[in-house]
Amino acid sequence: MPVTDPLADMLTRIRNATMARHGKVDMPTSKMKVSVAKILKGEGYIKNHKVIKDRRHGILRIYLKYDQFSEGIIIGLKRLSKPGRRLYVRRKDIPPVLNGMGISILSTSKGVLSEREAKKLNVGGELLCSIW
Repeated sequence: MPVTDPLADMLTRIRNATMARHGKVDMPTSKMKVSVAKILKGEGYIKNHKVIKDRRHGILRIYLKYDQFSEGIIIGLKRLSKPGRRLYVRRKDIPPVLNGMGISILSTSKGVLSEREAKKLNVGGELLCSIW
């Protein structure tokens, strides 16, 4: 069965792997997913990611990060803009996640950016997800 929302599928796979305390999680790759993985790595939520070539689409492998008590660094993930209801925000209307303890990821005209980068570049866009 085809996936209608690939980003929501990615977030669900990460959430499930974190709850099961897996070291890594694999998923079909896309440019959007790789961009989100780069932001997660840059913000310190995951150890690393890599794209593995195969005969079909390729596989995005994300290496999850845990603290010294084996608790996941990622506590929560939420898909904000959905295929049935897109959510767009201006730069000044980007909501903070847990008063700055989490991040929002946006799809902008400058590419997929974290909320801090979007505010720095003075752009708004589609509010994809929030992570804390």
